[in-house]
Amino acid sequence: MSHLVPPETVIPSALTPIENHEDSAKGSCEEISEFAVADSVIDDEPVVTRKELWSYYLYHNGDNGTGPFNYTLTIFQALAHKAGYDPAKGPENSCSPTGQCVLPWAGGVKSVSSIILIAQGVSFAIMTLLFTTVGSMADYGRSGRWVLLVFTVLCWAAQFATISLTQPDRWGLAMMMYIIGFTTFGATLVFYTAIFPRLARNTPHARSLREKLRRGDITAEEYELEDSMETNRISNLSTTHNYIGKVVTLGLNLSILLPLAGNPKVNNYTLLLTSGYWVLLGIWWFVFQQLRPGSPLPKGAHYVTIGWKQIWVALQQYRQLPYTFTFLAGVFLLADVSTSLGAVEQGWNTTLNLVLICQNDTFQFSLLQNTYLSLVDGVASVISTLGFGYVQRYWKISAKRMYAMTNIVMILLPLLGVVGLRSSKFGYHNVWEYWVYHVISGLFIGPSYAFAQTIMAELTPPGYNNMFFGLYGLPTSSASLIGPNIVQAIIDKSGNNWEGFPFLLALSTCASLIIWFGVDVSKGKRDAAAWAVKRRSNIQGGI
Repeated sequence: MSHLVPPETVIPSALTPIENHEDSAKGSCEEISEFAVADSVIDDEPVVTRKELWSYYLYHNGDNGTGPFNYTLTIFQALAHKAGYDPAKGPENSCSPTGQCVLPWAGGVKSVSSIILIAQGVSFAIMTLLFTTVGSMADYGRSGRWVLLVFTVLCWAAQFATISLTQPDRWGLAMMMYIIGFTTFGATLVFYTAIFPRLARNTPHARSLREKLRRGDITAEEYELEDSMETNRISNLSTTHNYIGKVVTLGLNLSILLPLAGNPKVNNYTLLLTSGYWVLLGIWWFVFQQLRPGSPLPKGAHYVTIGWKQIWVALQQYRQLPYTFTFLAGVFLLADVSTSLGAVEQGWNTTLNLVLICQNDTFQFSLLQNTYLSLVDGVASVISTLGFGYVQRYWKISAKRMYAMTNIVMILLPLLGVVGLRSSKFGYHNVWEYWVYHVISGLFIGPSYAFAQTIMAELTPPGYNNMFFGLYGLPTSSASLIGPNIVQAIIDKSGNNWEGFPFLLALSTCASLIIWFGVDVSKGKRDAAAWAVKRRSNIQGGI
């Protein structure tokens, strides 16, 4: 098969769906030659250098989520709890460690836990708007480079601004800083992750594999397996660096938390150190990143609307890319339990946030205790990510099967909360349970990010990275917009944080079953390559 025009040079004119010229998923798989997967990847982009790859790892090392996901939430919840009161005793009585805690809200009152989940829901609403508007835009010209830089700087600014959050009456400002920091942090993850497939396709080893396939030195099956292993190697190392960064950051934070334990601003100082660590390591990606620009913006198109048009086009192709969209459907449901986009502890999700709310109540908003627990989580994640990667490479296990192993724990975590709903002795009621929880979540949820990222990279048509990773982020953010609001309504009505776990257990089980039994990654990868090849040939032919 001859090499076709690189997808980045033709995407702009591809704003209308492909006509139905033998375009079923089955047809695409059967018609594509064994070289199409390799030929759908362009080879005139710069080869990934060692400095570039390491700067990519270091960015993920710094962008480990300890600040915007964990510490900012703790500061927000602590200030809100201090500003609230016990509804059973009246506004003049401050909240007790064990009783309910409410704040004035929209002419009435609402529990602090519900307000936190509302803030999370608002964050995901903003993320949904960003991913749909900005996601596909990043595929054009050099905008992808600037999109990531802008969101990174905004997140840094929001984190540094928390030095002013010291008084209970500033809980509203703390909520705003949490939303800004959490939203921009989520955006950095999506657009950072969208860079990954291009890097994985342009490593020297990936280039060598494609040449071997074209020469006939290896079979299509051998190429597909080895290419997947190379993709997952980059993903595993990137994820490992993320958790190494978490461990190092938390270790550094102890240098502030221990000697300044009695200082009322110790939490704020700790967050400043955490943010400074990200700046120090993250800036190098913008220095050593090689230019791999997309195509110019189509004539008559606008940056504000191009994302919506691209998403509409992609959604119309679900019959040609059935496994890609089935995986996205599973992600939509799994987002509320343990999202695959991957922040610290798998990042944006309602289950882990609900556990963190219960944990903060148990440890009285102590950043020191949270740091100890997160250290355990981080160390376990580093060990398990490297261990799972070794197991996969040694026994040549597919990313999907490895991902399925980690998904089992995603079901067990909310199940433990359901047990806690019926029992006061077990199920996130004891200090020791949080230590066990962080060990288990680190051992299994950490590696799941790497495998999910690999699956999505394989199911993404080459040249459409930001568009499809924007779709990858869209169901996560939109589902997580729904989940927190449902859970906060349940909690607000019952007054019991544990009442939200049954809903999350049902979602995690359903999502896992969809991914386990409804996604064929091998066929989906060929469908994605066929879709990219056919789309380019149709455009060249004037279709």
